[in-house]
Formats: sequence, structure tokens, C-alpha cells
Amino acid sequence: MPTIVVEVMPKAELLDPQGKAVAGALRRLGKTDFTGVRVGKRFELTVEGPADAALLAEVQELADTVLSNSVIEDVTGIFVLEAAGETR
Repeated sequence: MPTIVVEVMPKAELLDPQGKAVAGALRRLGKTDFTGVRVGKRFELTVEGPADAALLAEVQELADTVLSNSVIEDVTGIFVLEAAGETR
């Protein structure tokens, strides 16, 4: 059974309080190589049958209308994970 992954991130021009908190924690731990952190969401949708173009179009619509808030977030990726490996 394939799994469709949808990745959602805050819009680049908006503040990311979670990312800022993680970045601060990394600095406190002495991890100074990282200059910024952004925190997003990942949805995994498992489906019966093949993940064909029609299903991926439906997932794109769901990603844009249900899984993300288009005012503050961007859908940054939709890809299919097959049982034996990953396809993007």
C-alpha cells in the first residue's frame, strides 16, 4: 500500500515561534553551526490501490484546502512512498 506524504511549512515571510524556540535550545546546547530552524508539518496518507495522477490531484486539493492554512502556510511537497522505497 502506498503512502502519500504532504509537507507543509510556515510561509517564509512569517515568524516561526517553534523554530525560534528550537534554534534557541540548540544554541544553549552549544550547537552553534545552525543559523536558523523552521518547524513544519508532515501528513502521511495511506491508500488502497495505486497512487495515480487523479488521486495525487485530489491530495493536492486536500493539501491546499484542509491540511494547510494558505494564509500562513505553504504546501512544500507531495510525494509517494512505496513499500519498497521512495518516489518523489
